[in-house]
Amino acid sequence: MKLSVDEVADALHLQLVNDNVVESEEVAPGVIVDYDAAGEIIGLEVLHLTKRLRPVDLMDFQFQANRKKAEISHIPTL
Repeated sequence: MKLSVDEVADALHLQLVNDNVVESEEVAPGVIVDYDAAGEIIGLEVLHLTKRLRPVDLMDFQFQANRKKAEISHIPTL
């Protein structure tokens, strides 16, 4: 996963996996979702960062990893 900001393009890009973009779709004004060959989301781009109502400050980003706990299967007793 990679997060980058292009100050010249005034855009933020979140790359979820390193794969080829086959298709892109603008899902909201200035918000573009990238898809791989299987139709899975592999990236997200937000355009016009400095022109949004609430400018993006990367120092405000909070990173959190949520890991699934291994599921313990219950074996019924006879």
